[in-house]
Amino acid sequence: MIVGVPRELKVAENRVALTPAGARALADEGHRVIVETRAGEGSGFLDEDYTQVGAEIRPVPEEVWGEAEMIVKVKEPVEPEFDRMRPGQILFSYLHLAADRQLTERLLEAGIVGIAYETVQSDSGALPLLAPMSAVAGRLSIQAGASSLEAKNKGRGVLLSGVPGVAPAKVVIIGAGVAGMNSCLAAVGNGARVSIMDVNFDRLAYINEILPGRVSTLSSNQHTIDQEVSRADLVVGAVLIPGARTPNLISRDLLKTMKPGAVIVDISIDQGGCAETCHPTTHTDPTYVEEGVVHYCVNNMPGAVPRTSTLAMTNSTLPYVLKLAAKGCKLALADDPVLARGLNIYEGEVVSKPVAECFGFSCTAPGFMPAGG
Repeated sequence: MIVGVPRELKVAENRVALTPAGARALADEGHRVIVETRAGEGSGFLDEDYTQVGAEIRPVPEEVWGEAEMIVKVKEPVEPEFDRMRPGQILFSYLHLAADRQLTERLLEAGIVGIAYETVQSDSGALPLLAPMSAVAGRLSIQAGASSLEAKNKGRGVLLSGVPGVAPAKVVIIGAGVAGMNSCLAAVGNGARVSIMDVNFDRLAYINEILPGRVSTLSSNQHTIDQEVSRADLVVGAVLIPGARTPNLISRDLLKTMKPGAVIVDISIDQGGCAETCHPTTHTDPTYVEEGVVHYCVNNMPGAVPRTSTLAMTNSTLPYVLKLAAKGCKLALADDPVLARGLNIYEGEVVSKPVAECFGFSCTAPGFMPAGG
């Protein structure tokens, strides 16, 4: 198979979807790898690193998209890339379709096979390709929140840890999945007073076991959310419903009860965000103030640390890239229900039920899909 790796176009996105080690693994199995020039530079990988392991470098993205049977990306395509896609081409990337009707429609029009990293799901419900980036985003959320709380960034001027004689900041985390758990670990490590809430009591019990007496674990319901958010210095939104749009749990009215200069870091902005007032921002312009509250809503947070993020991501994605390249799309999906759950769009049809329900589209499962896929 011919595997293409274009350079990412999203603002300040320096990750790359395939490392030289991944390119070598594909080349060793007889596949061709085509990489756009400088695609890996932001993560510390030079063009020569790819050519030394058998990959080919292309000077323009049109050549990568035009030759490749499978495109491997980090983030969803943006406007300049829509016309580069072609029917039947496999697109393996983070897609987050439930947050973007226009993107969904453009991918349907293109007739591509869209497999989303974030909905590849094990039988236990784990999300193996989303988990490493959720871990990075969770830890970054506390760094971003601490910075946003500084007065120069229009925050309350509060230090997360406090100092002797001055109480530490109160951090409230909504969602105890991988992102929320990593936010919790980082916040505790910074000395903050932390509460975390979720509907999954097993997750809350686990946090109690590993951080006894250091975190308040709370059942997530609207009453508790209202109480905790209104008292918080920093709120981290880490809510995830796989493949579906994130519910709005923080209304504008609730926002008005927060302390002036408090901060919301919405990790779930990729799937639409958990606050009514949140909208996507970029690394170059990450925050804005609404109702006196600083919002940090960068929808590719791991792009801030591209070297770490690229290595963590590709450790997880490469086995699936190799499987798709070796078996082709239909056989790979038919043989692997975990990978098959990542299929969102297939040649002009929506395959993912959460995406279809979000936009009122019909949902059609290809005949080769495995049971439960």
